[in-house]
Amino acid sequence: MRTAICDRLGIEFPIFAFSHCRDVVAAVSRAGGFGVLGALAFSPEELEVELSWIDAHCGDRPYGIDIVIPRHDPGRASEDPAALAARLREQVPEGHRAFAREILDAHGVPGLPPEARARELVGWTQTIARPQIATALRHERVRLVANALGTPPVDLVREIQASGRLVAALAGSVRHALAHVEAGVDVVIAQGHESAAHTGEITSLILWPQVVDAIAPVPVLAAGGVGTGRHVLAALGMGAQGVWTGSIWLTVEEAQAEPAERESYLRATSHDTVRTRSFTGKPNRMLRNAWTEAWERPDTPDPLPMPLQGMAVSEAMARIQRHPALAQDVAPSSVGQVVGMMNEVRSCREEVYRLVEEYLEATERIEKLVPRET
Repeated sequence: MRTAICDRLGIEFPIFAFSHCRDVVAAVSRAGGFGVLGALAFSPEELEVELSWIDAHCGDRPYGIDIVIPRHDPGRASEDPAALAARLREQVPEGHRAFAREILDAHGVPGLPPEARARELVGWTQTIARPQIATALRHERVRLVANALGTPPVDLVREIQASGRLVAALAGSVRHALAHVEAGVDVVIAQGHESAAHTGEITSLILWPQVVDAIAPVPVLAAGGVGTGRHVLAALGMGAQGVWTGSIWLTVEEAQAEPAERESYLRATSHDTVRTRSFTGKPNRMLRNAWTEAWERPDTPDPLPMPLQGMAVSEAMARIQRHPALAQDVAPSSVGQVVGMMNEVRSCREEVYRLVEEYLEATERIEKLVPRET
């Protein structure tokens, strides 16, 4: 299973694991894979705490971070984060905030106490991402910085590369992949329609080989629907140098998921996901529930563009986080179609080794189907 990307990063297996949970990131890296921390929701100060913890628990193994700088960035050069939040806040209609409150009220999710204040997620900008990157570059074990949405600015690409790290970016089409390469990224993550979170329209089996051919020799990681060793073999067979996984780490032992949330993943089928703009403003694959269905009705507000939609629902998200058990039917849960194959709880190490063992088994089956000539 070892590929060139393994040698460049000093890892054993080309299995990349995206997670918002630091425990998962450290455990996957210790197991020989490459953990990637989703940094979007962290302030630079919070991110420093998370990365310092991973440094102390990853066993001197490398890991990465994932940021979000969309192609159409509403931030301004050198804008203060508080000023940015205030400016964007004025653009959010009160009707959208009220509708989000109504959904939770109808499902018995308590409101916030007077002293509590919802945290507005305005991290979809360079204003937030640049300080996050500056924080990450102070940590030697951070060996890769990935941009989850759009082509990263060229100056940021060069700054990260000058520090000796790799830059990656997710792409949902050949056009996106070519733009990333033009900006100088080191690795393109080809993310198919089946994936969790923000996805495009092209399915993985069509997208992966197209991107591999279009940007060769730039390495490609395959994302979207990867949940077994057979998927890994398919990705490498199409020319990818590794796989970028996310959903399968939502149910591992180390994941900081509430019991109700984990159970919702374990019982879901691949028919139970939907792409919706109701959480971030861009198409985001999530479990279908009362929240997604409410925003899809013709008599309800249309979701706002990113990042305004995230700000509009920030109070609702804070209520959900305070009362996860009561909010089970309305909690936005990003997960890919591979959720239908997520039926057991394992440790991160067991999950990494399962992928490797299934890959080897699938390779042996192929060899038996096509015996070598003697």
